[in-house]
Amino acid sequence: MARLILRLTVVLALVWLIKLGIDALFAKLAVLETDAAARAMTGMLITVLLGYALLLAVPFVPGVEIGIAILVLEGASAAPLVYGATVLGLLIAFGVGQFAPMPRLIAICQDLSLHRIAGLLERIEDTPREDRLNAMHSRLPRWLAAVLCDYRYVALGVAINMPGNIALGGGGGIMLAAGLSRLFHSGLIFGTIAIATLPVPLGVWFLGRGILQ
Repeated sequence: MARLILRLTVVLALVWLIKLGIDALFAKLAVLETDAAARAMTGMLITVLLGYALLLAVPFVPGVEIGIAILVLEGASAAPLVYGATVLGLLIAFGVGQFAPMPRLIAICQDLSLHRIAGLLERIEDTPREDRLNAMHSRLPRWLAAVLCDYRYVALGVAINMPGNIALGGGGGIMLAAGLSRLFHSGLIFGTIAIATLPVPLGVWFLGRGILQ
């Protein structure tokens, strides 16, 4: 029981810290919006972008909206930086899932009584990659198996850009789950993220912030 209470305390502390980070980032965005001098400060913008990248990596945090807000405020000049921060944030989320120690995650889930998630992670750890893909093929309808297995990188890119994907965990949650699945190669993931997140910053770069309004 003491161990469970400790785990829950840590989780609540992390949620509280994330909330503080979101509040601080929106406060800096408000400064950028109202203070022309602050908007000209490269250090302020870089701080906001780093905060955006870190929050984007957190599941169920609406990080994309923060990126859009930066583009609306700063326009084309910020588009490359927002694009880079977006790619970085999603890569962080994927890397956390890809390289997280699976036995430790399983133990944490068991301590929190998340037995179904712990069981899923155990199956992922014990089953070779190709066998997991074959199992997905056999359990899903043929058309859905083709999308989620054979074209999983395309499906992942679509999910990142899909409106309302916050219900799936947002970009950070989707990439974290992709990393945990151990079904994706890091190099191909980088290309997928780079292509999937390019349209909006590229549009702002060429056409200006007006396309967002």
